[in-house]
Amino acid sequence: MKSVCVFAGSSPGSQPEYVAAASKLGRAIAARGWTTVYGGGRVGLMGALAEAALDAGGEVIGVIPNALLKKEVAYEELTELKVVDSMHERKALMSDLSDGVVTLPGGLGTLEEFFEMLTWAQLGFVSKPVGLLNIAGFYEGLLQHIDHTVGERFVRDEHRSMIISDTEPDALLDKMLAYTPPKVEKWIDREST
Repeated sequence: MKSVCVFAGSSPGSQPEYVAAASKLGRAIAARGWTTVYGGGRVGLMGALAEAALDAGGEVIGVIPNALLKKEVAYEELTELKVVDSMHERKALMSDLSDGVVTLPGGLGTLEEFFEMLTWAQLGFVSKPVGLLNIAGFYEGLLQHIDHTVGERFVRDEHRSMIISDTEPDALLDKMLAYTPPKVEKWIDREST
C-alpha cells in the first residue's frame, strides 16, 4: 500500500476525539511513508487530517470540485491540489489515486462516499480495503444497521466482511494491509456505468 484515500467531515463535529483521531490518522499514514489522498479542504476533520500528515512530513493530495473551492476553503499548501468539475469526478480520482479507503466521522457526503466505495468493491470495480475509523462509537449504529441488512438478506456475508473497522488508526491500517478481498464476480466495468 502506498496511498490511502480518507473521507472525512468538513466539520470538526461535537466531540474533541474526532479531531484528535483525524490528526492521529494523518500522522500514522505519514509515518508509514504513504500518501494521504483526501477532499482538499482546510476545515473540519479534513483540515486536521491534512495538517497532521503534512506536519509529520507526509505527502498529501487534495481533490476538490470547483464548486467547493471556497465553501471547504481549499488547502493551498498541500503536496498537490487537484481541482475537478464534479463530485463524481472527485470520488473517481480519489479512488484511482489510492490503494485503500478510510472513513472518519462525517455527515451525509462522507457516508455517501463510503457507501459508493463499498458498492464499487461489492460490484468488483475495485478490490481495495474499505475501512471505518469508529471513533467514540460514531459508527456503531451504522454497523448494527448493516448487520441488520445481512440478517434481512439484502447484503451477503461476504460483502459485509468487506467493511474493516477499528477504533485506532494504526490498528485499522494494519487490518487494511492484511485484507484479502472476497471473490466477487465482476458484474460490470465502472466505465460502463
